[in-house]
Amino acid sequence: MAEFTMELSDEQKEVRDWLHGFAADVIRPAAAEWDEREETPWPVIQEAAKVGIYSLDFYAQQYFDPTGLGIPMAMEELFWGDAGIALSIVGTGLAAVGVLANGTEEQIGTWIPQMYGDANDVKVAAFCSSEPDAGSDVASMRTRAVYDEAKDEWVLNGTKTWATNGGIANVHVVVAVVDPELGSKGHASFIVPPDTPGLSQGQKFKKHGIRASHTAEVILDNVRVPGSCLLGGKEKLDARLARAREKAKKGGERVKNAAMATFEASRPAVGAMAVGTARAAYEVALEYAQTREQFGRPIIDNQGVAFQLADMRTSIDAARLLVWRASWMAINGKPFTAAEGSMSKLFASETAKKVTAQAIQILGGNGYTREYPVERMHRDSAIYTIFEGTSEIQRLVIARTLAGMPIR
Repeated sequence: MAEFTMELSDEQKEVRDWLHGFAADVIRPAAAEWDEREETPWPVIQEAAKVGIYSLDFYAQQYFDPTGLGIPMAMEELFWGDAGIALSIVGTGLAAVGVLANGTEEQIGTWIPQMYGDANDVKVAAFCSSEPDAGSDVASMRTRAVYDEAKDEWVLNGTKTWATNGGIANVHVVVAVVDPELGSKGHASFIVPPDTPGLSQGQKFKKHGIRASHTAEVILDNVRVPGSCLLGGKEKLDARLARAREKAKKGGERVKNAAMATFEASRPAVGAMAVGTARAAYEVALEYAQTREQFGRPIIDNQGVAFQLADMRTSIDAARLLVWRASWMAINGKPFTAAEGSMSKLFASETAKKVTAQAIQILGGNGYTREYPVERMHRDSAIYTIFEGTSEIQRLVIARTLAGMPIR
């Protein structure tokens, strides 16, 4: 177990500073353009690949950092640069986490490299869980996976929505129902390899924020994938389903499903994204308050502004500490007995929305224009309280965990 410390190592500081430099020099100058274009910033992703940020090696190094702080540190710096572009760079990571959380060593070694491609031919991946009628309520999922024993193939049918990189991905990770009677416990995750017939992109969404990140529906029409594309393998799935059926007969104990396993692993990372956006808006507001003069003095001399900045910084630091605690617990195998992962995501997400709104208020009319970045940051921040579990769902998870009730 890694000893807990509030101080980053020299190596971690070096990585943090390197990421900050990339965010400042490459991401930020491109942010407004790609927000307006509402397109995937392939040139920026390629630049990230060239320097080693968008790569399996870099992601693995941060993911397996024994302190647990590698991923949240990276997310905070990249999202400090710009949320939309950063999500385009890290969006593949959710699919990778899905494979890491549920796949065999062979599946991990086979599919994750194909998610990223290389610096000369970058690829992206998509994690497909949400559906038009099944967002927070994963038990309502309708996408079905039926096993064709004669051909050792799984046949997938359904529609996924809100999929980051959906339809443009090289590899799709799809959560589907294999046993409808078990509800969310009857789910499994599947790899859909590149160019698989039957998979197509549906509607591409025009969004309020994170516009540089591609979000779309994914249509699955008799998509056939080899049996080896079931994450974890059929033997493991059959054993899990058998346990779930037995427990259901005894009153229904908590059993993890494939989507929840992925989200539990990624929630602190989402919290770190929110911290990065909040920190960026706070820094803009602080600099503005120090240089903007009204009535013959900087506006930071006014208590009303100064107290807002004090609250903003306090909330940001508190959010980061919650994210770091959850990340440290996760890497060291500490159970989230009080839903600490959901706590970190909840508080950081709400902090980002509040801090970016305060930043606009401090900048006044300037903050409401696109000449200053806080307007974009505020639009971007809204997503943190929605994706990978809304704030309401996080509160439900926390409350049910504290009460010792099952989380479905």
